[in-house]
Amino acid sequence: MLLSYLKIAWKVLLRRKFFTFISLFGISFTLMVLLVVYSLFDHFLGPHYPETRNNRMLYANFLNMRFKSGGNQNSPPSYYLLNRFVRTLKEPELISISSQFAPASAYISGKKLKLDLKYTDAPFWQLLEFNFLEGKPYTEPDVRSAAHVAVINEATARQYFGLSRGVVGKTIELDQTRYRVTGVVADVPGMRINTYADVWVPISLSTEDLQRTEFTGNHVALLLAKSPADVEQMEAEFDRMVRAIPNPDPKNIEQINFHADRMLASIVRPLTGTYNTSKGLTMFYSAISLLTLLFMLLPALNLVNVNVSRIMERSSEIGVRKAFGATSGALVRQFLVENIFLTLVGAVVGLALAWGSLQLLSNSSLVPYAQFGLNWRIFGWGLFISLGFGLLSGVYPAYKMSRLQAVQALRSANSSK
Repeated sequence: MLLSYLKIAWKVLLRRKFFTFISLFGISFTLMVLLVVYSLFDHFLGPHYPETRNNRMLYANFLNMRFKSGGNQNSPPSYYLLNRFVRTLKEPELISISSQFAPASAYISGKKLKLDLKYTDAPFWQLLEFNFLEGKPYTEPDVRSAAHVAVINEATARQYFGLSRGVVGKTIELDQTRYRVTGVVADVPGMRINTYADVWVPISLSTEDLQRTEFTGNHVALLLAKSPADVEQMEAEFDRMVRAIPNPDPKNIEQINFHADRMLASIVRPLTGTYNTSKGLTMFYSAISLLTLLFMLLPALNLVNVNVSRIMERSSEIGVRKAFGATSGALVRQFLVENIFLTLVGAVVGLALAWGSLQLLSNSSLVPYAQFGLNWRIFGWGLFISLGFGLLSGVYPAYKMSRLQAVQALRSANSSK
């Protein structure tokens, strides 16, 4: 029976090519946009290089201080706060402290090369899974001794030295400071904001005063749990540690809010400016859901109208089938299969358009070193949307078709001739 429905669906699509084109265009364009947006989120938040173990990771990158005067101050934490308190935690397998990336300049034959520089500790290279093309990371002794060493990405090696291999041991000069290259890694996409840089150097070389005892600063702590199941325990220990931190200014500061977040919350919290994690995530999910629903609503209504028009043209077919005993349920199933088949065809076109758009986006260098593409998560999500879209736009027309009486359908068909 299903095969018969599919054959009928294919013939119906070929019967009115204009209606088919309008329907496929609406479905494929809508799906293309949704898949491109989802792909961006997936590459921003998913387990991608070098944060392939982000299901075990927490990020401490947002500090909120509430003052007795009624004001608030939001800032990344300082190195002192992270090193003095966060490093004492026992639950994490590894803890790394690094700076936010900052601009740096190099000169090659009188030409200025703008680079992004990040200061890190030695555990940074153990916690994350960088792809070393040659060489190795700097070590804990290098950090303690403030050695002038650096890890650079492949793009920087190519731009500065003219080749991406054979540069270990060479010297790179940034802002009038020389560093010996210890390793070259594959380029990190700019969307991985906690790990991205062109050049990484020991945090002990930071131009910021790391002994400054203020709590606000320009750093982030990455915490790696022993297993995904241990993340909640790691969060709980972090919260206990924060409650034990002495108030640095009891006369003015009423409360210090500091938390280690999973990746999405670590991004949503600074964006929404709210310390309440559940509130921020609720706002984020509500906004995304509303925008998705509104974006899908217009093409869905358009497809409903097209389907209703197509039904009216098939009045004679419906009347004949009802006259020969076809039930309303059978007609509804047939039309839903036809509509889902149409949306799946549109989904294939949409996937192709999304793939092409992502390739253009990757080649545009809009996001440094980003290589967007489709994976099984994105494919599955697209299939889910297509099926939902087919049901959403097919239920009402199918119901309307099933309510037609045989005599009424035949009369409508004759009157239209």
